[in-house]
Amino acid sequence: MKYLSVITIVIALIGSSFVWAPTNSDEEGINFETLSFEEAIQKAKKENKLIFLDAYAVWCGPCKMMDRTTFKSKKVGDVFNKNFINIKIDMEKGEGPAIARKYQVRAYPTMMLINGEGKVEKRILGAVRDTQLLTEVNDFVK
Repeated sequence: MKYLSVITIVIALIGSSFVWAPTNSDEEGINFETLSFEEAIQKAKKENKLIFLDAYAVWCGPCKMMDRTTFKSKKVGDVFNKNFINIKIDMEKGEGPAIARKYQVRAYPTMMLINGEGKVEKRILGAVRDTQLLTEVNDFVK
C-alpha cells in the first residue's frame, strides 16, 4: 500500500510538470535555429545575413544566465530574429570542438557574428545584458 501511494505521487508530479512546462510558441527572445554550422553558413550566404553564434558549454553559469535573461528579451529577439541566422553550439560536443579550435574559443560565453564566408565580423566575450548586446551588434543591424 505504501508503494502504491509513492507511485501515485510520482505520477501526479510528472503529469503536473507537463501542464506547467513552458512552450516554445509562447516564448519571446532569440529564435535559435537547429542547424549545423555548415547549414548556417549556407543559409547566411543565401539570405545575405550574418550568423549569430552562441558558443557555450553546458557547465557555464554565465551562459545559463544569458539563456534565462538576455536571450529571452523581446527587444533582443526582435532585432536578432530579423537580422541574423541564430545558432547555439555546445563547444564540447559534436561539431563544437572543431569550431572552438577554428575560432579560438577560449572562454564562455563567446558570441560571434560570422559572415557567409566563415569570417568573424564581431566577437563578444562574456555575459552581457540585453541593452549591451544590442549596442554590440548595432553596426550590423539593417
